[in-house]
Amino acid sequence: MSVGAHDHLEDTHGRQVRLYPGDVVAGAFGNRYATDYYEGYLPTGTVAHMLTAGGVVGQVASAHARRAEPTVLEVLGLLADPAGRPLSLDGYAMPAPAPGRPELGTYVVVGSSMGAGKTTTASALVRGWSSAGLRVGAGKVTGSGSGKDRWMYQDAGASEIVDFLDFGMPSTFGYPPQRLHATMVGIRDALVERGASVVVLEIADGLLQEETRGLAAGLAGFADGVVLAVADALSAVAGVGIMADLGTPVRAVSGLLTASPLASREAEAATGLPVLSPAELIAGGALELLSGVAVPA
Repeated sequence: MSVGAHDHLEDTHGRQVRLYPGDVVAGAFGNRYATDYYEGYLPTGTVAHMLTAGGVVGQVASAHARRAEPTVLEVLGLLADPAGRPLSLDGYAMPAPAPGRPELGTYVVVGSSMGAGKTTTASALVRGWSSAGLRVGAGKVTGSGSGKDRWMYQDAGASEIVDFLDFGMPSTFGYPPQRLHATMVGIRDALVERGASVVVLEIADGLLQEETRGLAAGLAGFADGVVLAVADALSAVAGVGIMADLGTPVRAVSGLLTASPLASREAEAATGLPVLSPAELIAGGALELLSGVAVPA
């Protein structure tokens, strides 16, 4: 092992375990699509790279200019069952839950890019609803395996959390659209089956990413509301336009943009939509998105 950009690895409890040359680690082969980190694919030989701190292993094809060289791994072999068959996360996927729609609706957070504030926005929705006494289900539909987002939902007060890892995928980049759409529906259904009265789902990356755009095109009739997380006002205009073209209007704008009151006013004037910071979502904006829905006292 040659330790590079990923010098820590998450353990099952979320602790960041420091890596040293010579360490033996267990990971999962997968791809990664990260415009601000690595583009990576399944390895083809005995040398591989650490693609995420969650343990996704592949080969780096390109990297953002500010990222260090990847951590290099020597592939010692494949984990196998007692019969010698290689293990796959597919073998541990949860069974398809019964179809179900949450009483108070399904809300989906999409974004303009990585780092636009999607997870922070989704967590703010969770916090706003859970603080009002609602049983909130949260799920990450796409992305690369890591516990970071899951723990943010948990800290915000989500009662139930399900993500693509539970459906047998270490990373969703490169999976067929049908599998990803079925996973999105399955995550919602699983959260409802576990008692969630309102559900928020986060779709990774930005609307120009192929899998993200494909899922966004299937939100009509599925989502009761879409919240767009962006980093600037121009991205808000473009994102609202893309979602309109896909047949699913945006209900509100949030994300990194809201760190600037001036940029927020620009976006509000240009889109005609409410621009709500995470703090405003927590303070009441999340409940306002449920307008027209009977919210239990």
